[in-house]
Amino acid sequence: MHVIVVGAGPSGLSLSLALAQEGVEVTLLERDSTVSDAPRAAHMMVPAIQILRRAGVLEDVREAGFFAKNMAWRKLDGTTIVTIEDVGQSKSPEAMTVLPLSHLGKIMLAHAEKNSKISLKWGHRVIDVGQDENSAWAIIQQEDGTEKKITGDFLCGCDGGASQVRKSLLGARNFPGKTWDVQLVATNVYYPFDKFGYDDMNNIIHPEHCHVVMRLTKDGLWRVSYQEDTNLTFQQVVDNQPAKFEQILPGHPKPGDYTLVNLNPYRMHQRCAEKFRVGRICLAADAAHLCNPWGGLGLTGGFADVTGLAECLVGIATGQADHSILDKYDEVRRSIYNSIIDPISTKNFYRASKLDPDTAIENDPVLAMLATAKNNPKVKEDLEKSIYNLCYDFTQHYNNKS
Repeated sequence: MHVIVVGAGPSGLSLSLALAQEGVEVTLLERDSTVSDAPRAAHMMVPAIQILRRAGVLEDVREAGFFAKNMAWRKLDGTTIVTIEDVGQSKSPEAMTVLPLSHLGKIMLAHAEKNSKISLKWGHRVIDVGQDENSAWAIIQQEDGTEKKITGDFLCGCDGGASQVRKSLLGARNFPGKTWDVQLVATNVYYPFDKFGYDDMNNIIHPEHCHVVMRLTKDGLWRVSYQEDTNLTFQQVVDNQPAKFEQILPGHPKPGDYTLVNLNPYRMHQRCAEKFRVGRICLAADAAHLCNPWGGLGLTGGFADVTGLAECLVGIATGQADHSILDKYDEVRRSIYNSIIDPISTKNFYRASKLDPDTAIENDPVLAMLATAKNNPKVKEDLEKSIYNLCYDFTQHYNNKS
């Protein structure tokens, strides 16, 4: 079987590797010339660990990354509201692993380039997709402007929130949901947060200055993501960044006190495609759905999609499932977005941006539960197991499951 995967981001690369590990031929199409190094997510929870293990890269990822320890919710002055200890479940085989996606992409790319089952095509911009009873195809435009048709048995759109696969499949403006009236600015910075008692993961609750501070690498790189006025231009965001850091970060640093590596403003969305499968063409991860980044459910849900899609396609390739398993993929993954990812990520953002930090535990049942979990092992265990609600075993729908 030959599968075309569009998009060489984390979802496209992991899907390609997982399929190739099972003997499926993959053509991976990417419009850019290499993997992205923009500031993006870094915290890989259970669904990510599952697909990275299936893709054969988990050992390398864990060697490069680290296990997250504690997560805290804080006031703007750094005072702790509540802390979860060992949030990454470091002793579990599926422990949360932290590694920036730019680093992860390079590791997966190195594996893909060595895999004879994967044909990676850089500078191949998909401009349309199509299908018939027996095949699916992508019409691509190369860097010199020439167009060609690439055909396979199935096509998977893993090409991000602006997915051309989704637009060609469902309509250019058909992506139901909303765009938040928020401009989020993601930065990567070297600054000694440890000196101020910060944990590996920190959520700062404030109606105007809510932000996150997350350790990204073993050498001291941190992610700081904060809100900005939606009316500001990119240059205005850049110009305002020093004042923003001085206002919200512990120690009120001046530019000479830290090293800013990246800055990337973007808008937040809550959107879900009306279908994740049409015939031989499927959508996954950001191409299928978007959510705000509070809680990391965008990346996590995307990896859960890819794990399920890999199981479905491998089932078809090995004769253990027919094409109807892709209807189950569509049904289950959309249901999980609508019932879990969308409402929980929305509540996560409201928790950070709407609560009064002085009464947060009294007024928020989740924070109250986290406070209880510190001294109640059963509550903590239930919280740790809740991440598995994003997962689904599609092999249970195989016709000849051994």
